[in-house]
Amino acid sequence: MKTRVTEIFGIRFPIIQGGLAYLACAELAAAVSNAGGLGQITAATLGTPDRLRAEIRKVRTMTDQPFGVNFAIAKHDNGGKYQALLEVAIEEKVPVISLTGANPQPVFERIKGEDIRTLVLVAGVRQAQKAEALGADAIMAVGQEGGGHLGRDDIGTMVLIPRVVDSVSIPVLASGGIGDGRGLLAAFSLGAEGIEMGTRFIATQECIHANEKYKQAILQAKETDTVVIKRTLGSPGRVLKNDFAMNIIEREEEGATYEELRDVISGEANLEYIYDGNLAGGFGWAGQVIGLINSIPSVQELFNEMITTAEAGLSRIETIMGNRTYS
Repeated sequence: MKTRVTEIFGIRFPIIQGGLAYLACAELAAAVSNAGGLGQITAATLGTPDRLRAEIRKVRTMTDQPFGVNFAIAKHDNGGKYQALLEVAIEEKVPVISLTGANPQPVFERIKGEDIRTLVLVAGVRQAQKAEALGADAIMAVGQEGGGHLGRDDIGTMVLIPRVVDSVSIPVLASGGIGDGRGLLAAFSLGAEGIEMGTRFIATQECIHANEKYKQAILQAKETDTVVIKRTLGSPGRVLKNDFAMNIIEREEEGATYEELRDVISGEANLEYIYDGNLAGGFGWAGQVIGLINSIPSVQELFNEMITTAEAGLSRIETIMGNRTYS
């Protein structure tokens, strides 16, 4: 497959693995990159510069293909922890940096002149245009179907992608509700030049840090089995539906403040679910695409299936379009 995304990032297929807090490790990133996509490791949840440096070097022992480091920028980060991690990525000459969360401008200012490609996750036209103005190489636009943190406007992928594509000149990757070759082909039809997937990569063999109970919960769930928490805090995120998540929503509806909710929306509560497999004592990020996930393949098997399915879908479209008649 050849798009501007494959050319810019030096990959065979325009498929990007999401940042996946606490889960995007060297094993998963290397597997995705080896399969022809762009794998990523997550910086923020590694915690320290030394751990990030070790993970970057570990990826390089497992693949000679391009990979990325994801930075989830906190709104109130004073620059200390986050800046130290960024310095490691620069020193290690990582090929790609992806940015999610708050204002990415300080990152662009710091890496100016460095040989680093950039991706920015957005959820709306205005954010996309700002990312382009800052110098992003490509944009990942996530619809409200996605897992993890989302935009505040509940715009679905089907509408969001053409809107963003029409608003910028740099390539756009579609994200949110995509988990197979049909989604890949649909993204191309909407004007995107690739896709980003998060939830689908959790349910793979190389996502070694995800507890088996978490993976099984994804397999057993339907597309209706997710809810959005933290709406009232201005940072909505989609999670698997359980009593723990519903309790968060109920407390939000009762007017609970961030401080009152801190413990139940913390990284520790997330880890309780995804690492320890305590499905009643925490929450796990997941998108509506869970309704399409029914296996835990290797990353290579997933890529093979996606490409085969996309090719079959393209043949079907060609047949339909080839049989049209005109009056």
